[in-house]
Amino acid sequence: MTTRRSFLQLTGALGLGALALPTFTAHAAPARPTANPLAADPTTLWYPAPADEAKIIEQGLPVGNGRLGALVGGDPARDFLYLTDVSLWTGGLNDALDGDGQFPYDGRFGTFSLLAKLYVELPGHTGVTDYRRALDLSNGIVTASYTRNGHRYRREVYASHPDDVVIVRLTGPDLTGAITLAGAHGEPVVGDAPHTAAVFTGSFPNRLAYSGVVTAYSPDGAVAVEGNKLAFRGCSDLVIVFSGGTNYVPDASAGFLDPAVEPAAVALAKAAVRDSGDALLHTHVADHRSRYDRQQVHLGQSTPEQRAMDTWSRLRARAATDTPDPELEAAYLQFGRYLTITGSRDSLPINLQGLWLADNNPDWYSDYHTDINVQMNYWLADRAALPDSFDAFADYCAAQLPAWTNQTQALFQDPRNRFRNTNGRVAGWTIAFSTNIYGGNGWWWHPAGGAWLCQSLWQHYEYTMDRACLAKIYPLLKGACEFWEARLVDTPDGLVDDHDWSPEHGPQDARGISYAQEIVHDLFGHYRIATDTLRRDQSYGRRISALRERLYLPAVSQKTGMLQEWMSQDDLGETTHRHLSPLVGFFPGDRITHDESPAELLDGVRQLLITRGMESFGWGCAWRSACWARLCDADRAYRLLLTVMRPSVDFANGTAPNLFDMYSFGDRAIFQIDANLGAPTAMLEMLLYSRPGVIDLLPALPSAWPSGRVTGIGACGGFTVDLTWRDGRVTTAVVRSVGGTETEVRAGEWSRTIRLRRGQSVTLRP
Repeated sequence: MTTRRSFLQLTGALGLGALALPTFTAHAAPARPTANPLAADPTTLWYPAPADEAKIIEQGLPVGNGRLGALVGGDPARDFLYLTDVSLWTGGLNDALDGDGQFPYDGRFGTFSLLAKLYVELPGHTGVTDYRRALDLSNGIVTASYTRNGHRYRREVYASHPDDVVIVRLTGPDLTGAITLAGAHGEPVVGDAPHTAAVFTGSFPNRLAYSGVVTAYSPDGAVAVEGNKLAFRGCSDLVIVFSGGTNYVPDASAGFLDPAVEPAAVALAKAAVRDSGDALLHTHVADHRSRYDRQQVHLGQSTPEQRAMDTWSRLRARAATDTPDPELEAAYLQFGRYLTITGSRDSLPINLQGLWLADNNPDWYSDYHTDINVQMNYWLADRAALPDSFDAFADYCAAQLPAWTNQTQALFQDPRNRFRNTNGRVAGWTIAFSTNIYGGNGWWWHPAGGAWLCQSLWQHYEYTMDRACLAKIYPLLKGACEFWEARLVDTPDGLVDDHDWSPEHGPQDARGISYAQEIVHDLFGHYRIATDTLRRDQSYGRRISALRERLYLPAVSQKTGMLQEWMSQDDLGETTHRHLSPLVGFFPGDRITHDESPAELLDGVRQLLITRGMESFGWGCAWRSACWARLCDADRAYRLLLTVMRPSVDFANGTAPNLFDMYSFGDRAIFQIDANLGAPTAMLEMLLYSRPGVIDLLPALPSAWPSGRVTGIGACGGFTVDLTWRDGRVTTAVVRSVGGTETEVRAGEWSRTIRLRRGQSVTLRP
């Protein structure tokens, strides 16, 4: 069993200490903008009716500030918000293995869960007309408006990052009704008259303490506590404020909990804002737009008929015709950026569902799945001009590292673990297929999982060239190398992975699976660069580099024509399986490239993609789309995007009315966020493919987007690109350095090498 002392010793050995990451604490009031920052022509998703509460995961509209999230219904008479705090997790370290040497994957592992439900009731607001519900992506607001008795009513809902609260604002004549707060775990709610608040507190058996608070105020009406509810009367402008949080801290040495934090006191302090509704809104919008506006997306003009349709009708119409709807597709990309902005900021990273839940029993516990899902969640951030949204993922990995290292060294060599190192050695760290927020692992050991996390962390460094970022992730890179140095098996074919499983199918005892070989090759190469860049452990870096030269690298099967998934001429798994595990060296990696790799190898990649097919879960199609983009096959890449965007009807894979991606389970469908972030990644890959030293412009431009403009696309090597094209050809490319110094820019047969200093830019006209 892991002890507090072992955590403290290990944290010190790793040179991490307690990471200075945000926790649920009081903060000073933010500065208020003096001008109105609202975007005048926002990108919106809109609907002619409220959400059905029974279908909130498919119809509710999301808001979030990285820590707090809400799904909003928009019902005039009884509106509802399903509220979350990203750290509200049951479970714990989960360090007692089951009989097969694997981790429990049940209540001991824990689950992400709802914090509260909030209801706003206005009796008599039924039978309204001119109803419209919308998610304003540009300003970060959910709105609902309608007419009743000849009067216009409006409400706005948003999760403010500067104020760290969720705001509901109602405007219209004679607003009279009640506000009900309900804890999601049966906690009693009490009225707090001095604060005009309703409050609940609770705790889990793992000692996580939490609280939720709602307050309300009006400049012209009356608001009072009545029992455990808030009642309001005669208001024309009502502001409702929700705050909540936990005593979670991202510190392994503290067991990830701070008993000194009193969540109710903190929540009451945050909910005590009394600024005007306009001031609160403008503060939020200015903050949201400071991120959202970094990337503008114009893929062409839609028709007036398309623009006139509500979002759900528009999705269905696009699926039923071959006529492109480029503004809808641009909005889908921006929705992915919106989810990244609202779901990943100054807190824990995006899990399987981000910040948005319908109940306390999400599938797979809404965990961090480490064999594609959490990685896909962060492919978009750097490409979409949101590099600071990546920080939550990097900080999470750094905070969890002491626990992951301790568990690996204490438990991986358990004799019941079929994935253990047969040479008896163990060092460094790895993880299981699932991780939680307490350093805990779940399900089976995943030997290559740690190295794949490192690939994502390294690629963020390649986009930013930020040495502080590299220093932060360096202990993770080194520990992963130590694990693989201990694990590799020497064979006549080279160094290979020990008994392992290619996710999530085929034999569980194969050696040298392509998935692991590619990821370890990637890890070892990047670690050597890190040691030289930071001037640390350079002799060890040279040793790892020498091991890299001896690694077996996947070959093309002479029997199937595909890049092998196992060291076998036979395909030992499902030919149409959802995972593309053997292609990690092609995408998201870049060992294999369309312009420099041998034709036979590229044919093996292509044949594997053809065999896998064009139908899968949303995230599977997103991954396929990105791969086809890298093969410069615009038609297949675009068709897979349309498959992801296909409406989910009768529990099918596809896109829900609120644009959440739905994962089919036959008689039900569940929300899983990875495709919402992976498909926009594939869209940007169609427009720009970068790797260190090379930026390819319009490598796989679909015919549906013949002319357009996208700004702020991130490019490996430390650059961003503003790209404009007409009739399928690049007209201008403005390349800016965010840390990069030299790269080759290509557009078809044209190429030019540019040299810049940080902050400089150059305008290219191929």
